[in-house]
Amino acid sequence: MEIERCAIEGLFTIMPNIFQDDRGYFFESFNSETFQNETGIEVNFVQDNESMSSYGTLRGLHFQKPPFDQAKLVRVITGEILDVVVDLRASSPTIGMHHKTILSDKNKNQLFIPKGFAHGFLVKSDIAIFAYKVDNYYSSQSDSGIVWNDKKLNINWEMNLDEILLSQKDQNLQDFTSYQTNPNF
Repeated sequence: MEIERCAIEGLFTIMPNIFQDDRGYFFESFNSETFQNETGIEVNFVQDNESMSSYGTLRGLHFQKPPFDQAKLVRVITGEILDVVVDLRASSPTIGMHHKTILSDKNKNQLFIPKGFAHGFLVKSDIAIFAYKVDNYYSSQSDSGIVWNDKKLNINWEMNLDEILLSQKDQNLQDFTSYQTNPNF
């Protein structure tokens, strides 16, 4: 497994070694010891989540407020997504910056997202099965987010806007400026 630092501090792309033959493939999707040795981060994942979404579905940009904030390790089992994270850490020199990457069943890459980031993804294939590990349990009272099309963040989702499918919840999330006046990280 190869672990690469991203331009925003704390983000890491994990690229597994895939062993493939005519029967199929095998890869180690996570190894705590390797991850800690390569990143210097000790993480204890406590919950695994999975979602299935159709083409054009945009989920996010979500986060949980402290003390239930979460680090995440995200990947795609089936399909392809555009994965987007936004730095929300008040003390970070990259606050408000975003990072985008393609995660798919073909590249099998993963993204480690530390606490203090909003996260979202857009499905680019017919369907996508998305899986992620978190280091803190879900708390409905700590659930929050930033609206996906915030003008200040200026995220290019790389899809026609009329093709994007959103939940009512995601349409009504706060903007980044409102978040900054009442930061959580």
